[in-house]
Amino acid sequence: MYYQQAVNYLDSHIHLGVRPGLERITDLLEIMGRPDDGYPLIHVAGSNGKTSTARLATWLLVAHGLTTGTYTSPHLQRVEERLAVNGRFSTPEEFAIAVSDVAAFADLREADGKDANTYFELTTAAAFAFFADQAVRAAVIEVGLGGRLDATNVVDSEVCVVTSIGKEHTEYLGEDLESIAAEKLAIAGPSSVLITGPLPDAALGVAEARARELGIHHRHFGRDFSVGDAERGVGGWLVTIEGAEETYEDIFLPLHGSYQLVNLATAIAAGEALLDRKLDAEAVLDGAAAATIPGRMEPIGSHPLVMVDGAHNADGVRILVESLVEEFPTTSWQVVLGVMGDKNIEAMLEHLSQVASGIVVTAPRSDRAVAPDALAGRVATMVDVPVLVADDVGHALDMARAEAGSDGAVLVTGSLYLVGEVRDLLVG
Repeated sequence: MYYQQAVNYLDSHIHLGVRPGLERITDLLEIMGRPDDGYPLIHVAGSNGKTSTARLATWLLVAHGLTTGTYTSPHLQRVEERLAVNGRFSTPEEFAIAVSDVAAFADLREADGKDANTYFELTTAAAFAFFADQAVRAAVIEVGLGGRLDATNVVDSEVCVVTSIGKEHTEYLGEDLESIAAEKLAIAGPSSVLITGPLPDAALGVAEARARELGIHHRHFGRDFSVGDAERGVGGWLVTIEGAEETYEDIFLPLHGSYQLVNLATAIAAGEALLDRKLDAEAVLDGAAAATIPGRMEPIGSHPLVMVDGAHNADGVRILVESLVEEFPTTSWQVVLGVMGDKNIEAMLEHLSQVASGIVVTAPRSDRAVAPDALAGRVATMVDVPVLVADDVGHALDMARAEAGSDGAVLVTGSLYLVGEVRDLLVG
């Protein structure tokens, strides 16, 4: 396949939607010869912080000399971003080869009358095919939705990470935090080390019970590892991380958002668990310094400042707003907002109203996006600032920049799809 053929092949499976279950992906990987075997894995679940933690763990492993594959989702701009090696996204050519490898076997399954693989199952298998081609020595994979029945849970990982637990995807995961935690913590297996970030008490109880049930080691943020002294600097943070195995001092992390320090501490704990030792101090410095997290408190424009952040649920927006107040205490933001229909929009707006001087509502290119007019009506009931409506993302960005003026600031948030479209416009 050429690249566009590969994209079209995947797109032809979108209509299958979300179909939790492991039978189809297990069968596909079996007939592919299990390309997911042969290297140690860090498996990352959680309501927020998954991608950041996965990328930070990748950079740390690379700094320790391991060729490391990374699988994250969704993508911001192009689907090949889901597959990476040593922090570098796969090229269109590499991506097409991986999808071609998978398609040959997926089509055989369908020809045999078996249920077709979903879009996410195909990209998951493509990631493992890509890792095999790249001869990785370690991999970090991010859960798509939940954990127990997510396609990535086909693997037996040496290290399982749950970054956070919040109410989300209740139609699949359950209505309460305990049920949601149980779904996400199901990625932990009898041969893994469990690493948990800051969890609410209800979820932490589930994590501790899961570790006892499996008889595995459990390291929890705030008890076994933590963030030490931290100082905000130009373009990032200088921080000490109290790891489970060692204290790592004077780490410069070139990212906005103090929440990334928690993600860094979690990634370090995961790296320690995977390597079964304390990390090399210089490698930790090098890995952190190399870190990039596109679409997470990422400045991509100036005059006015344009900040993009893919926060797409109430907890994510709360953390974003807290970070904005901390780092930009005197700044008012013209907010470009686009949201998917399954989100708690009112809870998100409760937080955004603290920093918004105006809101421009729009809809990214997704069938699940709330229509601009409908979103505007809901926003207007929650905020006391001007609310404008734009039919497309480009128009919304222009309107927000005009409202902000050259000395102002624009925040783009509410959806990773929205952030991807704005990055297309401003970054390319």
